[in-house]
Amino acid sequence: MSSDVVLPGQLIPLARGPLPNLGAGTYLRDGQVRASLIGTPSHQGSTLTISQTRPHPPSPNSVVVGTITRLSPAQAVLSISIVDGVPLPVGDDFTGVIRVQDVRATEKDKVKIADCFRGGDVVKGVVISLGDARSYYITTARNDLGVIFATSESGASLVPVSWQEMRCPKTGRVEKRKCAKPDGL
Repeated sequence: MSSDVVLPGQLIPLARGPLPNLGAGTYLRDGQVRASLIGTPSHQGSTLTISQTRPHPPSPNSVVVGTITRLSPAQAVLSISIVDGVPLPVGDDFTGVIRVQDVRATEKDKVKIADCFRGGDVVKGVVISLGDARSYYITTARNDLGVIFATSESGASLVPVSWQEMRCPKTGRVEKRKCAKPDGL
């Protein structure tokens, strides 16, 4: 059984064979077993249950996903909505700050925040410290960190074409971003 977190309504992958007995956190719909809460599927004998995964605040080395809410020449402000793969309850988001020196590992003095992020971009990062009382310090200085989803001015989803550019499939226009290398490449 996988240790991946499932969300309410998501199909639970099962091995071939007879359907297991359904325990807490699972239900059957249209002949398919689904999760009724956020958690990790596990077997207890012949019964399939979901151990509820509780969200926790970010800590150093936590992988976070959030949306850029504000930009300044020195930093980008991130509204964190996922911590270590677990979505936070609505209204429980945390604030993160990506400073200009934490955007990439090389050529830190040439980084311009406006060329790396835009408002509304969805960004994956790692917490490097607890920062101040209002926010966590986040870094995107690894290849797998950075913008994972963005929309163009025409409203289309941008497609990454290099580590620092994304292209609009509708207009063909290229926009600068600090792109995250997609998983599996």
